[in-house]
Amino acid sequence: MLLAIDAGNTNVVFAVLEGRRIVARWRIATDPRRTADEYAVWLSQLLQLEGLSRDGIDGVIIATVVPRALHNLEVLASKYFHTTALVAGRAPVEWGIPLDVDEPQSLGADRAVNTIAAHALHPGDLIVIDFGTATTLDVSDYRGAYKGGIIAPGLNLSLDALVGAAAQLPRIAIEAPATRSVIGTSTVDQMRIGIFWGYLSLIEGLVARLKQEVGRPTKVIATGGLATLLTGHTTVFDAIEPDLTIQGLAMMWERAHIAS
Repeated sequence: MLLAIDAGNTNVVFAVLEGRRIVARWRIATDPRRTADEYAVWLSQLLQLEGLSRDGIDGVIIATVVPRALHNLEVLASKYFHTTALVAGRAPVEWGIPLDVDEPQSLGADRAVNTIAAHALHPGDLIVIDFGTATTLDVSDYRGAYKGGIIAPGLNLSLDALVGAAAQLPRIAIEAPATRSVIGTSTVDQMRIGIFWGYLSLIEGLVARLKQEVGRPTKVIATGGLATLLTGHTTVFDAIEPDLTIQGLAMMWERAHIAS
């Protein structure tokens, strides 16, 4: 089985896969100071709860946008799973797609992996929206080439900034307002409308501008923890792929082993 690790700015996701089928998945808060030993204790207990063991893991692949977290994750693979982790974007698992941007070396690993997975699952021109710490909108063409995109503050980040800068505003849960009215009659209602409908309008507006610039029929693929929250309230998404990054890592692992 494969252990795929997606280290993001907020959480590190660990997933065990058989082929491309996710057998188990867990997340832990990102902390670059967390040691390989700490990861191992936590992960061993979770594997046991799922009826799995470390001995059943014969490969590890990592994508990270937190460089300081990489070393301890590589040590985790070597010390506790007795294998050398593959790192997405580094030989022998280079991206394998054209990066048609000015600074390809600065592209986040998660965005490249998402592009690879989305193109494999949904051929054609694509906009991939990843709702994470930041919300990213990435454009790829029908050849699978990465063309660039947009980085916007994430939904939680936007709420944190609002509450942190306004002393009298309470912290609220991010959820759809109870009605479709955009005239709030209480402070909480007004905040919820501003966060939810305001953010959805941001996404719809950016997608419309991207589609106009691409100039060809373009599918919109959404991923990330908050993607499902917005589903049912907009027609902007053509597909939801909650595990796009993990799926992309599995695909890259397969490609590396077929090539070898």
